[in-house]
Amino acid sequence: MRFLRYGPVGKETPVVMNSNDECFVLPASIGDIDGEFWENDGPSAVQKLLDAGDLESFSPGDLRIGAPIAKPEKLICIGLNYIDHAKEMDLPIPEEPIVFMKAPNAMIGPHDDVYRPRGATKMDWEIELAVIIGKRARYLDSPDDAPGVMAGFSLSNDVTERAFMLERGGTWVKGKSCETFNPLGPWVATPDEIPNPQDIGMRLSVNNISHQDSSTKNMIFPINHLIWYLSQFMVLEPGDVVNTGSPSGVSNGHDDVPFLEAGDVIHAEIDGLGTHEYTIVQA
Repeated sequence: MRFLRYGPVGKETPVVMNSNDECFVLPASIGDIDGEFWENDGPSAVQKLLDAGDLESFSPGDLRIGAPIAKPEKLICIGLNYIDHAKEMDLPIPEEPIVFMKAPNAMIGPHDDVYRPRGATKMDWEIELAVIIGKRARYLDSPDDAPGVMAGFSLSNDVTERAFMLERGGTWVKGKSCETFNPLGPWVATPDEIPNPQDIGMRLSVNNISHQDSSTKNMIFPINHLIWYLSQFMVLEPGDVVNTGSPSGVSNGHDDVPFLEAGDVIHAEIDGLGTHEYTIVQA
């Protein structure tokens, strides 16, 4: 199944899409697609309603697509998880996953405008596979336990202002948490939709010029390891979002690849997880 949310900001309608690309509205008894939904095994309840034919069909038309997760408690990111990206950033290959947090309210829909912050000079892109946590996870025994706590997968862009991140002191969070800096969606695909998340293609272009073209198979630390690793340092809650790192092809480190300016258009896609397309707008 694929779960989406359609409608104006703050008033999105939760929807399920079946294998035939048909959409159905989730009833009030199911609630929104949030931590409680995953914690209560919402997909199983939705499947029963689908099988019984008890869901109302939904035609989205031209409605806005919102982020597929409502109000995650945490938005966790992994840095430098592809060797080629670490090299283009001129940073050492990490011996352990690099972990940082991003403000959850930076999350937006997959086609919403992305704002270029005031004072920005080095605004960059990073396509990433996002993992949605489905069950509370603390001190997992091994990476083999990780699939049991994953609700599904989504397409993310860890938009970054490099000058804020690297030249303004402190931690990376300043360059990562600006408003609109995490487009997500269009849907969360349950694990059965993505049988091998460790081998799916991912691509990003700016103004129709390709910059990132890679696969999740090139991760330094694989998905299961990341979820296990994070659970040793924090409690992962249902609805949390984990960005698993970006491959090479960003602007930073390439003098011939300009940073983002107002008016630029980004297109991103991951196989099986849909597409993003949005315009950069000056804040």
